[in-house]
Amino acid sequence: MSLAQDIAILKKIPMFSDFQDDQLRLLAFSAESMDYSVGLRLFDQDERADGGLVITDGLVTLSTRGEDGFEEVDKVGPGTLLGESALLVETKRPCRAEAAEPVRIIRIRRALFKRMVSEYPELAQRLFDQRAARFRTTMGRLKPIGDKMAELEQLNAERRAKEEG
Repeated sequence: MSLAQDIAILKKIPMFSDFQDDQLRLLAFSAESMDYSVGLRLFDQDERADGGLVITDGLVTLSTRGEDGFEEVDKVGPGTLLGESALLVETKRPCRAEAAEPVRIIRIRRALFKRMVSEYPELAQRLFDQRAARFRTTMGRLKPIGDKMAELEQLNAERRAKEEG
């Protein structure tokens, strides 16, 4: 795949959508391209994550460890970024990823990504703003659950008071 095609794929990923073409070119040029045959493991659950993987071709099966071994939870294809958080912080892989068909990825190491963000402070600000917006959205979605939990706790407290009284 050409550098231009890699840049086009990177541009479609929400985390990189605000990057300028020059920044995407630098990212694509500095990252590693890797190919995986069917059945090969890209990474394993709980493995240390040193960055993100962008799927450019093929299909990847994501599985998590259950009582009876690994269970498939999703299949993802071109334009998917695996390990977004790993681009920013030290973390572990939440699942296993295996090539369901021949797969090509762009591997972006955290050190490379951090260097880019430090050289382009406006990127750091946009990434922070994106993360903050996602956090606010998540908090908004969790608020009704928290309210319901508080309501249940109040009902339990009233029930216990009646039983004791």
